[in-house]
Amino acid sequence: MPSIAVRNFGCRVNQAEAFAWADAFRERGLRLETDCCRSDVVVVNSCTLTGRAERDVRKFIRAVHRGNPEGRIIVTGCYAERAPAEIAVLAGVVSVLPQSAKPDLAGMVAGLDVRPVAAAPPGLEERRTEPSFRARGWLKIQDGCDNRCAYCIIPSVRGRSWSVPAADVEGSVRDLAGRGFREIVLAGIHLSSYGEDLEPRASLSSLLRELSAAAGPARLRLSSLDPRKIDAALIAHVAGSEAICPHFHLSLQHASGRVLRAMGRPVEEGFYEAILQEMRRFAPDAALGADLMVGFPGETEADFDEQRALLDRSPLTYAHVFSYSPRPGTAAAERRPMVPAGVVTERAKSLRRLAALKDYSFRRRFVGRELEAVVIHKSEDGAEVLTGNFISVLVPACPAPERERVRVAIRQVLPRRTEGEVIA
Repeated sequence: MPSIAVRNFGCRVNQAEAFAWADAFRERGLRLETDCCRSDVVVVNSCTLTGRAERDVRKFIRAVHRGNPEGRIIVTGCYAERAPAEIAVLAGVVSVLPQSAKPDLAGMVAGLDVRPVAAAPPGLEERRTEPSFRARGWLKIQDGCDNRCAYCIIPSVRGRSWSVPAADVEGSVRDLAGRGFREIVLAGIHLSSYGEDLEPRASLSSLLRELSAAAGPARLRLSSLDPRKIDAALIAHVAGSEAICPHFHLSLQHASGRVLRAMGRPVEEGFYEAILQEMRRFAPDAALGADLMVGFPGETEADFDEQRALLDRSPLTYAHVFSYSPRPGTAAAERRPMVPAGVVTERAKSLRRLAALKDYSFRRRFVGRELEAVVIHKSEDGAEVLTGNFISVLVPACPAPERERVRVAIRQVLPRRTEGEVIA
């Protein structure tokens, strides 16, 4: 039986796609492998969000080929869509597939004339184990984006926004819950625009109301939300529903009104803070996260100070901090002045330190409390469980199997490392 390994780069939509592929591979008699150096076929679901993401993809492909020269590497995803020729010349790559080929990927792989790879010693410089595709259910319910943010290439490689019909989403949620998944992640490139392309028109709010019953014993976790499409009704529903995990990640990008206008994401002054405060009011124990960008062309010290001040005074509990990366074909690619690389690095470090402190403070609030969680991974050393409000907890012993919902008592909180520093 041929073996196949999948390596994801980038967003949660890629993870949801890989989850669906895993089922399709099994149905076609392919064996899932976690070690790329021992797999007959390696599928790479690539990312093109930043130049660094693309470099990581190329580095990984080269490392796989060194450790597994007989393995066949198939690359798809956003980078493969943007620059297939750059990938096709890499050693070991036998196929570069566009986004449109993803639904038929399992059939293409099953049709390959594959000879089993001889057992090989581990050869990757960066050993990483992919998720087992067992602990949580992943479901892509939306793809593409109709926005044209000045820095973002994703609409060019993912296409226009489209949504999975509500009845199909409901059926998939019922199926995953019936298979024993107790947490289901709803993923989308622009999740907040769900339903706007359907006939009749729908919304994320209406979908979530329909899914509450379908989820049964499972809870739903939402991927990134666009705050510009969040209103009081949606906040009240997602924050008050027992079926939805108290964890909300917002695509803020910046706090400076001037920078947001240049990005093509204008909002009224104070809008982001008002949304965050409203979410905290309805869900006091929820994890509130955000994407924040530094170094957008023309970003001044005053703009950055606004960014840092928002993070500092807001109820955000963590942040994903990105450095701006020029993407070919985007409106901002040729914009000047560019922020010096050293300045961008220092600004990113500053925000990450602050975000780590806020994360540590948030987790410390729950010492001595019990929280609901799902078992993510079990080993001889214990188990990793993930709480509804996005706290990863290591427990020394756990009788419950992977996927199961449990209650966990938090006894100790450890600081995280950022940029090589321990933040406490």
